[in-house]
This record gives sequence, structure tokens and C-alpha cells, in this order.
Amino acid sequence: MNTILTIISESWLIFGQMSPYLLFGFLVAGILSVTISPAWIERNLGGKGFGPILKASIFGIPLPLCSCGVIPVAASIRHQGSSKAATTSFLLSTPQTGVDSIAITYGMLGPVFGIFRPLAALISGIIGGVLVMFFGNEKGEVEGKEKTVCTDACCVPPPGQNPFKRLLDYGFIRLPGDIGFALAIGILIAGLMTVVIPQGFLEAYIGGGVLSIILMMLAGVPIYVCATASVPIAAGFMHMGASAGAALAFLIAGPATNAAAFTTTWNFLGRRTALLYMLTVAGSAVGFGLLLNWIIPLFEAVTPEIADHVHLSDNGGWLIHFWAGLMLLVVINSYIVKKYRNKRKREENIEVPPETGSDLKRLELTVTGLKCSHCVDSVERGLAGSAGVKTVAVDLKNGRTIVTGDNFDRDHLIKVIEQLGYKVKK
Repeated sequence: MNTILTIISESWLIFGQMSPYLLFGFLVAGILSVTISPAWIERNLGGKGFGPILKASIFGIPLPLCSCGVIPVAASIRHQGSSKAATTSFLLSTPQTGVDSIAITYGMLGPVFGIFRPLAALISGIIGGVLVMFFGNEKGEVEGKEKTVCTDACCVPPPGQNPFKRLLDYGFIRLPGDIGFALAIGILIAGLMTVVIPQGFLEAYIGGGVLSIILMMLAGVPIYVCATASVPIAAGFMHMGASAGAALAFLIAGPATNAAAFTTTWNFLGRRTALLYMLTVAGSAVGFGLLLNWIIPLFEAVTPEIADHVHLSDNGGWLIHFWAGLMLLVVINSYIVKKYRNKRKREENIEVPPETGSDLKRLELTVTGLKCSHCVDSVERGLAGSAGVKTVAVDLKNGRTIVTGDNFDRDHLIKVIEQLGYKVKK
């Protein structure tokens, strides 16, 4: 019991250390959600050449999309005319970072790590895009690709809606609700590492060298973890003795790879592009891990206070508890609001039977693979942009999807969902 209480106590301290950076990241993410729309991103990634690759990688850096959320967005921009190379660049850079994960990396792992991580994501996105441009059969196009610009309420905010409310809604309700559970797991793992494994215990095994970087990269490949939730786990590894480069390899491979991302990339971008994607992730994890291990000692020799900055078990006094309590209130509120909204959506849009005498058709599908609100938004946007569709409502909890309209094609709607990286239960 004492061990369990100690783990909870350590996890709470880690949570408090992370919270001010998380809250700042949520605020910036909310600002981005208001100022940069998905439609704007899609319009700027068309065409071939190096320009779209660079823009796609840059666009992906601040976006708070995890490895599950980035798949449908990438599929969407591909269907809107983005090249394979630009789409791959976006797929590589986006899940590795985000304003929230950049802020928490800076706070927990230090300024050098905090700056190096997004730069590594940017460069890896560019490298992957260039490889696909030259070797990814760029002439191939997605079959049935069509412009599906959506102007319905699910895609754009209602006229006159307060941008400040939209900012707060995305930054402090939707985003915390999406990553809250994964973040809690990551913090508990970090707390467990701090209590159970003595500091530096595994330094002889994962402390340095290319082999330790490869091992940490391989550890991250099968784990389904978002960029933010992976930070406390990486800090835990460094507490156990892992080098900064080995921790970076985990932070690159973990968020950027999982079975769903690979199979989806294989399906809508092709086998060669999927293999180049994985090759870029592996090469970036090892290469940038070695580079960071080389850079860190240089900074330690000149300004050690900004190079060594891993925070675990650091009791910062009452302010730590204040930030942890504030962040906990934000997360709890986000879950309560999202639960209420999902219930209202089911009552108003999903459970409503067809009106008597109505000419509108009603189609019910069960979509699998939905993991967060970004997934729901992508499905709703994709279906709402299809011919004949009037309304779309998707229930995240069970994947129940209701489409109403006139003269829409059921097979086409299923194809749209599958191209976004999800499956329709038969």
C-alpha cells in the first residue's frame, strides 16, 4: 500500500510539473484552431515539387494531432489534391510534435531537447517527402479522388460564432478530452519508473551508443502513444539511465508509428510510400538520436543549466499542487462537457427516427477505428462533402454513424470512410 501511495504521489508531482506547459500548449492549440482551418491547410498543399513538401512539414509541427488523428487529415488532404510526397511529409512531422508536446518537452526535458525535437520532426518530414518524390511513384493517384470541399455546419463554424469561445472549446475541452486518458497512463508509468527503478539503474544497458538508441526506437514502434503522453515516459527512461538521444528515438518512433498508421499509409499511398515512411522514421530516430547525444555535451560544457533539465520527483512547493489541481479541473470538465455533448448528439441526431412522409433517406453505418474527436470530425467532413448528403452524425463511443440525404450512394460513402483510414462493420 505504501508503494502504491508513493507512486500516486510521484505521479501527482510529475503532473504538476507538466501542467503549466500543457495549459500553455492547449491555449496555443486553441488559437491555431481558430486562425488556421483544415480547409486552408488542404488548399496550400497541392502541386508537386519541394515547396509543398516543405509547407506540409512546417504545417504539421504545431498541429496537436496524434498518430490516430493525423491519418484521416492526411487522407483528406491527399484527396484534395496534395501530392504523395507532401502527404508523407505531413504524416511524418505532425504526430511527432504539437504545441502542447513542444511546451511539455521544453518544461520536462530542457530547452535543448525542447528545441531539437520539433526541428528533428521538421527535417524528418522533409526527408521523407523528398524520398517519396523521387522514389515513391509520384505519378500514381488515389482512385476515385474528387474534390469534397465541405461547407456544412460540421466543417465550418456557424456565422457569428464567437472565435474566443471556439478557442476555449478546442483548447480546453476537446483537446484535453482527447489526450487525457493517454496522458494519465503516461504519467503513471513515469511515476512507477521513479519509485520502482533506482535512478541510473539501466544506464549500463541504455545509457549510450547506437545500440541503445535502436533498442529505444524498437520499443517505441509498437506502442500507440501520442506526442504529449510520450514525454513523461521518455523522462522516466532518462531517469533510469537512458541517454537523451535514446529518449529522442523513443519520442520519434512512438508517436509516428503504429500498426494502424502503417496499414493505412500502405492502403491510400501505396506499398512503396509506406516502406519509405517507415525507413524515414527509423533513420530519423537513429540519426537524430546520435546527433542529440553529440550536441548535449557541447551545451553542458558551456551552459549546463539548459542542457540537463529532466524533472522527475522535483517537489516545487505549493505551486506544483496549484497547477496540478487546475489541470485536473480542466480535464474533468472536458470529460463532463464531452459526455453531455455526445449524449445530446445521440438524442438529437442519431436516435431520431425518420419523419413521416419525408423524402430523405436515412443510412446507418458502424465505423470502427475511431479514437478521438479528430477522427469523428474527419468522418463527418468526408461524408458531408459527398453528393446527396444533408446531415451526418457520428457517435465516437460506438462508431454509430447516421447519414441523411437524398440520392446518395451507400457504396461511395463506405469508400470515403475507408479512404480516411477507418473500417465499416459489415
